[in-house]
Amino acid sequence: MFKKAVFVSLLVSIFSLPAYAERSSKEESAGIGLGAVIGAISGGPVGLIAGAALGAKVGDKMHERGIQVESLTASLDDSRKQIVSLEENLRSLDGEIRTLDGELREAREFANPELLTLLAAGIEMDLLFRTDEDTLSPPITGKLGQLAASLVNNTDIQIRLDGFADERGDASYNQQLSVRRAEHVRDLLVATGISSSRISINAHGESPAVDMNVDSFALERRVSMTLFMSDAPSVAATPR
Repeated sequence: MFKKAVFVSLLVSIFSLPAYAERSSKEESAGIGLGAVIGAISGGPVGLIAGAALGAKVGDKMHERGIQVESLTASLDDSRKQIVSLEENLRSLDGEIRTLDGELREAREFANPELLTLLAAGIEMDLLFRTDEDTLSPPITGKLGQLAASLVNNTDIQIRLDGFADERGDASYNQQLSVRRAEHVRDLLVATGISSSRISINAHGESPAVDMNVDSFALERRVSMTLFMSDAPSVAATPR
């Protein structure tokens, strides 16, 4: 009789589970109900209690897994949105680069006729040296470096270097001095990034001065650098 009363009491508890289920997750409620039925069948009232407890635990785990899945799904959606945003940014950047590249090509084409006209005859400049020296002064070296940097990517422009010395001193020594001066300028250009295949060297030795004075001699201690297009080389530099 006592067992029957306990069993009836447990049944009442089971049928009152919906009130508890309103405060718990669907998975947990389902687990409690399933566990209670299995427990009642396998172990009577005691089994019913144990089964209900086990079912509640299983249901709670199911609920936690459900929350984790929802969180992972939301995170995945955010990642997909970020990827889409990055792809749009890349497409936009690619379009900007293409536009800029087109503008640069147009600028080159616009300026090219004038540049060709100037380079057809050659653009020449003199780099002056001190007496008996074969290296340029720091200020001239700095300016040459700036010019060389602008020539690195203009691969159509060729460079010719003509080395000279003033007429004072031994002619053989002056010949070698003019070679060293031209090679020094070439080495500076190559160090900046200009290919040595674009540079040619000529050493002329002594160059007669217009007047036999210090200022005139200074103008002959030089390397004449000539810039020209490869299909329109200028005439060779000659002593002044």
